[in-house]
Amino acid sequence: MSTRTRAVILISGGGSNLQAFIDQIQSGNLAVDIGLVISNNADAFGLERASNAGIKTSAIDHRQFESRLKFDQALMSEIDSVQPDIVILAGFMRILTEDFVNHYRNRLINIHPSLLPKYPGTNTHQRALDSNDQWHGASIHFVVPEVDAGPIILQGRLSIDANDTSDSLQQRIHKIEHFLYPLAVKWFAENRLSIDIDKVLLDGEISAEQLQTFDV
Repeated sequence: MSTRTRAVILISGGGSNLQAFIDQIQSGNLAVDIGLVISNNADAFGLERASNAGIKTSAIDHRQFESRLKFDQALMSEIDSVQPDIVILAGFMRILTEDFVNHYRNRLINIHPSLLPKYPGTNTHQRALDSNDQWHGASIHFVVPEVDAGPIILQGRLSIDANDTSDSLQQRIHKIEHFLYPLAVKWFAENRLSIDIDKVLLDGEISAEQLQTFDV
């Protein structure tokens, strides 16, 4: 009898990527159980999305802790209470300590709205426009202590239109994210992913599937 992959998802806001996971699980396309959704913002709409789907939620306000380390320790304790196989960052707007990242090494993943290694950090859509880039997209990667620098699992790209704005790009990129993030977690749940130094292998090799082009 197969055991389903158990996940904890961390959010800070609306939880649109969380909803993409919920939808894929409910449709039978993703064999993952979300054991807990945690937010550092008690008012995050994503917590309501989780509750509506019957998923346990928790809010841990980072402002109530004297240091980043203390917050991360409380966060780890809450996550470990459900013993997840994978921890998914889905719009979690906190920089995590090295101890936290290393505790979940090779089972902590994040999505970033750029074609990494381009544009780590914030304001990625406007930076792509300001650079007159042809392509923009999203990257799903394993998390390492250096921000947005971990081995890449999957990327999706789209062609930037002449009339694109930061807001229009964000909306188009969201469509890519909502397709690709559940796919990356599906690969993880099927044990198809491995890491060779700083590269993620799919079925033991680097695959063309790991960069996908979209017309959205």
